[in-house]
Amino acid sequence: MTTHLCIVRHGETAWNAEHRVQGQLDIPLNAIGHAQAVATSKVLCREKFDVVYSSDLSRARQTAEPTANFLSAKILQEKDLRERHYGIFERLTYAEVKVRYPEDYARFEARDPEYAFRTGESLKDFSARSIAIISRLAKQHENESILVFTHGGVLDMLYRFISGLPLSAERKFGIPNAGLNRVEVTPAGWQIRAWADTAHLEGALDDLA
Repeated sequence: MTTHLCIVRHGETAWNAEHRVQGQLDIPLNAIGHAQAVATSKVLCREKFDVVYSSDLSRARQTAEPTANFLSAKILQEKDLRERHYGIFERLTYAEVKVRYPEDYARFEARDPEYAFRTGESLKDFSARSIAIISRLAKQHENESILVFTHGGVLDMLYRFISGLPLSAERKFGIPNAGLNRVEVTPAGWQIRAWADTAHLEGALDDLA
C-alpha cells in the first residue's frame, strides 16, 4: 500500500544562470538544461512509471520530454505545478530587486509567509497550492508510481510539508536543476526516501538566489 513519487526539478535556463527571477514567466531550457534533461532520461527510462505529469511551463515540459519519449508516455500538464508567482520581482535579477525594492526584498529574504510581491503569490498561498496538487496526484494514483516534473519552489514546499519545517525557516536542503527527489506515501504518512540526487549530472545550479 505504497504510492511512489519521483519529483524532478526542471533543467537549467539562461535565467537560472543569471540569477534572474522567472516565477511563472515561460522561460525555456538552455543548452545545459537540455543536456540535463537527456541525462535524467537515461536514469528514469530504466524504471517503471504509471503516469507522467509536468508543469505547463516550457522549462518543465522540455525536461520531461526525453524521459516521456523513452517511456512512450503522454505528458499530462498541470497548471498548479507551476512555480510561485513572484509578481514585481519577475524579469529582474535578485541583485536588481535588492536595489529597486529593498523593503520588499527584506520581506522576501525573511520568508514572510504573508508577503505576496504586491502582484504575486504569498508563501502561504503557494504552499497550499503546491501541497494540494501533489496530494491530489498521490490520491488519484494511489499505490502507483508517479513521475512529476516541476519547479524548485514546489519542491521546497513539499519538503517542508513532509519534514514539518516552517515556511519561515531558512532553507538548508538542496534543490538543484534536474535533481531527482523520491517520496513515498504509505498508511503511516509521507516519507522522503531520497532528495536532490544529481549523480546522473556533471553539475547543477541550486534554486537559491
